[in-house]
Amino acid sequence: MDGLLTPRESAKFVAENSRDVFIDGGGVRRVAELLLAKASGPELRVGAWKALHELNPRAADEAAVNWVFVIDTLNFSFWSEHDEHKCLVGYRGSTYSGYWSLCAAVNRALDEGIPITSASYYATVTLDQVRHVLRSDTDIPMPLIEERHRILNETGKILLEKFEGSFLNCVRKSDKSAQKLLNLIVESFPSYRDVTQFEGKRISFNKRAQILVADTWSVLEGKGDGCFKDISSITMFADYRLPQILVHLGALKYSDELLEKLLKGLPALLRHSLSYCDLLSLCLISFTKAPFFKRKPCLLLKGHVKKNPRAIKIQAKLLFVVYTVECGYCGKLHYLDMIISEPRNKMKPKFMLHESVQH
Repeated sequence: MDGLLTPRESAKFVAENSRDVFIDGGGVRRVAELLLAKASGPELRVGAWKALHELNPRAADEAAVNWVFVIDTLNFSFWSEHDEHKCLVGYRGSTYSGYWSLCAAVNRALDEGIPITSASYYATVTLDQVRHVLRSDTDIPMPLIEERHRILNETGKILLEKFEGSFLNCVRKSDKSAQKLLNLIVESFPSYRDVTQFEGKRISFNKRAQILVADTWSVLEGKGDGCFKDISSITMFADYRLPQILVHLGALKYSDELLEKLLKGLPALLRHSLSYCDLLSLCLISFTKAPFFKRKPCLLLKGHVKKNPRAIKIQAKLLFVVYTVECGYCGKLHYLDMIISEPRNKMKPKFMLHESVQH
């Protein structure tokens, strides 16, 4: 795409022009030191992906690649407003939420004889059929069912037209290049495009497309069609949890102006706003400096509020709350996460966008 910066180029450009989010070199070094011991451990090797979770496929074949493609195509928006009221999917004696509820629903459908990972099926699947496949075991449905249905139809038709109905054929056209596969994905499948404008430049994050490349590499164990010679060119994936952790560990800092906007509940972190571009890009840059990050929970207390976060009585060393802001772009409500670190030391609250807003 002419004039479009890659995710790494985008991160560098935004970092050089950032107004609200900044990298703390000392914090990055501390994070790198924390991760150094993990760098050569078994959990960070390519084969560890299959052992990461019982719902991941164990095979390294075409069916597994097509499973990964469907899962990553639908890998968006699992947030629930109330933790006690959310979509849950039961599968083989366990109950799953969030991203794993999607994996469980797809595996459940396959067990029921529904070929949900076959492009010839989901290219024409009906909305009612999608509702059945992704049905929740609670009264809270999986979010954005209509959008998931639309994307399945669109993606399935493209896969049939361009790649004979199999994502493995798309992988083979990449000539074992992660970057070529990334470009094929974003050029072929509209739902994977993650592009915006920043300071006169067209920049990209392509989070889900990069996840798809990484998951394909993982499911194929970096061998055969998945032996991507340039896999290290893929950046980390700038989701909403990583900024929380980077701020908590001191690798990222926010401007006072950004914090003030968030305290007032203004829609300051829209996907097309400068602040949100700052946030995602600086995550990419900081992880370029400390690439072996393994996500871990760092929250001691969770809550939900619909009032000014400054009015909250802090009762723990680390407090995590959520509140809503009205989006000036689409008019919908989006969620902001707030981490208040070390209140005894009177540190300023740290905020970040909870969800990846798609406009």
